[in-house]
Amino acid sequence: MLQPYFQTTLTEAGCDEAGRGCLAGPVFAAAVILPHDFYHPLLNDSKQLSEKDRYTLRPIIEQQAIAWAVASLDHEQIDAINILKASFKCMHLAVEQLLTKPGLLLIDGNRFTPYPFIPHQCIVGGDGKYASIAAASVLAKTYRDDFMNGLHDQFPQYGWRKNKGYATKDHRQALNLHGPCTYHRRSFRLDYTTTEPLPKDGC
Repeated sequence: MLQPYFQTTLTEAGCDEAGRGCLAGPVFAAAVILPHDFYHPLLNDSKQLSEKDRYTLRPIIEQQAIAWAVASLDHEQIDAINILKASFKCMHLAVEQLLTKPGLLLIDGNRFTPYPFIPHQCIVGGDGKYASIAAASVLAKTYRDDFMNGLHDQFPQYGWRKNKGYATKDHRQALNLHGPCTYHRRSFRLDYTTTEPLPKDGC
């Protein structure tokens, strides 16, 4: 069962990202401040939920949260600063948008770049332990999925509606057949069959 809060003195915002391990598309992050009495039986780490349950939870989280925000950084920014820094920066952008300022950030994972003037607590597997982080994981995942579904219409050959840009077998096969497009991350290993460099321009 998810814990409603890490401590009771400071207002907590749970933070999580989606898309860090993808070969294409942006990374998304969310920050969520929940009431201490928030509870929903479906809420869990977004990776443990069905797509239907994630989209069921999203409007409930948005309506009942004290504050929430979602941010993204595109593939070009990921390539420029690396995916780890991009993930942290994306969380910062989400926190920056919160209409209520938190006193503590709960971060899913074991590392984080400190946000100015707000302490943080890193929690490995936090999206399966604390409600606010789980809620952030649901928002980040569903907003990123919406984005990738939109890109699928432009680039159907990669199957992004199904794989959302992750390195699935079908996505890797499509990369080897068609090469990368403009939304692929050039700093990631994209060629799975040869040692020849892949083209650097669009599809």
